[in-house]
Amino acid sequence: MVFSLAYKMLESKEEAEEVSQDTFIKTYKNLSKFKGESKFSTWIYKIAYRTCLDSLKKRKNKYNTDTIDEVTINKIQTTEGILDTIERKERALIIEKCMKDLPEDERSILWMFYFDELSLKEIIEITDFSEANVKVKLHRARKRLLSIVKQKVEPELINHYGRK
Repeated sequence: MVFSLAYKMLESKEEAEEVSQDTFIKTYKNLSKFKGESKFSTWIYKIAYRTCLDSLKKRKNKYNTDTIDEVTINKIQTTEGILDTIERKERALIIEKCMKDLPEDERSILWMFYFDELSLKEIIEITDFSEANVKVKLHRARKRLLSIVKQKVEPELINHYGRK
C-alpha cells in the first residue's frame, strides 16, 4: 500500500522504494504517537503521503497546471461515448497515462478515492485538507482528467477510424 502510493505519486521505482523505507522508519520512530483514533493503515498512509510530498518538494517537479476550458455536458457525453468503445484494459492504461498529466495533489486524491477505494473521511485524515477542499479537488481532478483524456484519445480515434 505504501509503495503503491509512493510509486503513483513519484513515478519512479527507486524514489518510491526510498520513500517507502523512510515511511516505515518514521512510523517505527513515532509509534508511540499513534492514538488509535483512526485505522493504523490510515495513519501509515498519511505518513507515506506526507513523505511523498516532501520528496516532490525536493525535486521541484513542475506539472502542467494550465486552466481547463469549461467542460459542457455535450463534451462529457462525447468523451464518455468514446471511452465506452475502448476495451477495459486499454481504458485503464489510457487513464493511468492521462493521470500523470494531473497536478500531484489532484492525482493522489483521485488515486486514493478510485483505486485505493479510500473514503472521503480517510482522504481528509491523510491529506489534512478540509472536507470541502477534498471534494473540490476531486471534482476539479475529474474535470481535468476528462479534458486530458479528450485531448489525447479523441484525435487518435478519429485518425484510426477516419482512415477506414
